Order: sequence, then C-alpha cells, then structure tokens
Amino acid sequence: MYPWIRKETEPHLDEKTKNGVTWLSFPALEETGIVTHAFSTRMGGVSKGPYATMNFSFTRGDDPEAVKENYRRMADALQVDMNRMVLTWQTHTTNVRVISEADFGKGVVKDRDYRDVDGLITNIPGVTLVTFFADCVPLYFVDKKHKAIGLSHSGWRGTVRRMGEVTLKAMAREFGTEPCDVVACVGPSICQDCYEVGPEVIDQFKTAFDPCHHEKLFYEKPNGKYQLNLWEANHIVLLEAGVPEEQISVTDICTYCNPDLLFSHRRCADKRGNLCAFLSLKEN
Repeated sequence: MYPWIRKETEPHLDEKTKNGVTWLSFPALEETGIVTHAFSTRMGGVSKGPYATMNFSFTRGDDPEAVKENYRRMADALQVDMNRMVLTWQTHTTNVRVISEADFGKGVVKDRDYRDVDGLITNIPGVTLVTFFADCVPLYFVDKKHKAIGLSHSGWRGTVRRMGEVTLKAMAREFGTEPCDVVACVGPSICQDCYEVGPEVIDQFKTAFDPCHHEKLFYEKPNGKYQLNLWEANHIVLLEAGVPEEQISVTDICTYCNPDLLFSHRRCADKRGNLCAFLSLKEN
C-alpha cells in the first residue's frame, strides 16, 4: 500500500494493483456488480520526466507511444478493450455526449470527431468511458435499474453550472434514469484546504447555491481570497438533483496533497501528465 494522505480517518477509496498498475476504486461502485471502474494514479506506466509514469494525455508533450502503452497497460489491468475506450474533449463545458458503437476507440486509436465534451453517457456494455483530471472533480454515475452509466469532468466552472445534475438529466432523457436509482461518486480532486480562488469565482457560487450552504462551501482569508470546497459543492448538486445521500460517495483523497502519487495542476502547472477516470458496464 502507498502512503496516501487522506482527509478522513476512515478510507472512502480502495487502492488496487494488478500487473504493476495501481488505481483507486470506490467500494460503492464495486458493490453494484455491473461496472468496472478506476481512477488512475502515477504508478504503473512508461512515461518519463514530468509525465512519470502513468500519463494519459496525448496533448501535453509526452511521447505518444508511451501514452498508448499506458492505455494498453490500464486496459489490461482492468480487463477492458482499449479499442472500445472513448475519450472526452474537455473545455470546461457542461456538454454531455451519448456514446454509441460508432464512437468506439475515439481519442485512443481513432481521432475524435467532436470537441467541447466534458461528460459521457452510455448503456452499451463493454465500452469504457474516459475523462481527464489533474485537480478537477470526476463524477461517476451508475444506474443499476436501467444499466446505464455516466462519467463527467467538473471543475469549478462545471460545478457552478451543476454538471452532476446536467449529466443525470441527460441519462434520464436517453435511458429513463431516475436519480433515486443512481449510485454516484465524487472522485479524487483538489480539497478545500488546497484550493484558493478569488472573489470573482465565489460570487458565482454565491449565486448558484442557496445561502444556507455558503458556510460549508467557502470561507474568506485575510488576503481577500477564499478556500472553496468542490467536494461539498458537487455533493450538494447530487443531493438536490435527487440522488439519495446513502448512494453518494465522496473522495477522501486530494490530488494536491499527494504529488508523488497523483498529478496536480495547482502544484505543477503545465509540467505534468493527466490522470483519468474509467467507467464501463460489464458485458456479463
């Protein structure tokens, strides 16, 4: 086991390793029995330098062949098909794409013919949804009743625009998903202690969230800046969208607090790789 710095005394995420590849896993998603999922770490890949070792971004300057090998290794560890992975093209929108068989492999073995997509949903078994992170919030959705899944990227812009609710509404429209049937997880990302923002960001959160939540979401510091709690903000979004409290899991691991194990944009800026969240419906 690696020496994770956790924000709670009881771990909310499990560490898993197979064939040298280490990832993080939510017990709540494992218990559904219908999905394979992961949140990647820096361990188990072949990338070098600031990308060491498990970088999944083709656009940050890493060797493309190393990145492809990282995808091969993760696919092998999770026992999924790399050729059926589908990647987002994230630009901090709340756009959600419905993934079909025509999308298989896009972003890994085929070019993406879309952009400005920060969320993916599907009900096709065997396709793996993939989203990118280095401090922003991963959101996992599993609808056990309709056997449908969603995976979204929610930075502060996505959070203030309620990406979690937007994804649930897309799943309702496409698959008949009801929030009461969803198991949802707020994945590893930057914690409140490490996330300083300016008043221009907080002004948007003050507008987007009821005043009764403000004390839990942010506090002002003597320098006029604020510490923002994206974990709690996304938790509130999921609750207000109708997901039951007992079906929501929130990370206890911060990307910034664990620089040797996870990539963090706030800590390393552009000299870093990207982590990924993976989610697929099992075929059996």
